Amino acid sequence: MRARILAAAVLTAGLAAGVLAGCSDDGQGSNDVSNQGFVSSDGAVKTWPAGDRKGPVALQGTDFAGKQQDVADWLGDVVVVNTWYANCPPCRAEASDLVGVANDYANQGVHVIGLNGTDEAADADAFARKYDVPYPSIKDNTGAAVAALQGVVPINAVPTTVVLDREGKVGARILGIADASTLRGVIDDLLAESA
Repeated sequence: MRARILAAAVLTAGLAAGVLAGCSDDGQGSNDVSNQGFVSSDGAVKTWPAGDRKGPVALQGTDFAGKQQDVADWLGDVVVVNTWYANCPPCRAEASDLVGVANDYANQGVHVIGLNGTDEAADADAFARKYDVPYPSIKDNTGAAVAALQGVVPINAVPTTVVLDREGKVGARILGIADASTLRGVIDDLLAESA
């Protein structure tokens, strides 16, 4: 009897591990790091050719300043969507690069918007002041904005950066910290496409 219980426990643990491993997309593993609430990833980049892109993404919500944001207002431009929260170490690590992208591409038809489902306004505002963030972030405490993205492209890590083409379709996704040169390359490629 004891052997059957042990065998059942081992089988159950193996099935659970298999199910959890099956939750990652495109073979990219993700692990909770020290129960800090963020999910780390290796910065894996997935791009889609124009004919294979899904969308357009219907992403809207209220930012931390109380203003309504809707990426549909930016159709015809490239949009960078970044999931983040203030106590996420990888989010802090990539913040200055995202700010640089927002500033450098502001006059080239590129918009950056954050999605934050964790923070209250005080924490989000402190983060924005610390890193001099020039772009808005949707307060997504209901998860509706992330759900809108999930319906089009899997979001398996925080941070995740999704880049929308001029038609509002998903052109690329970066899981984990967005490498600045990679992100800029994706943006440049999408800007070079005709609307």
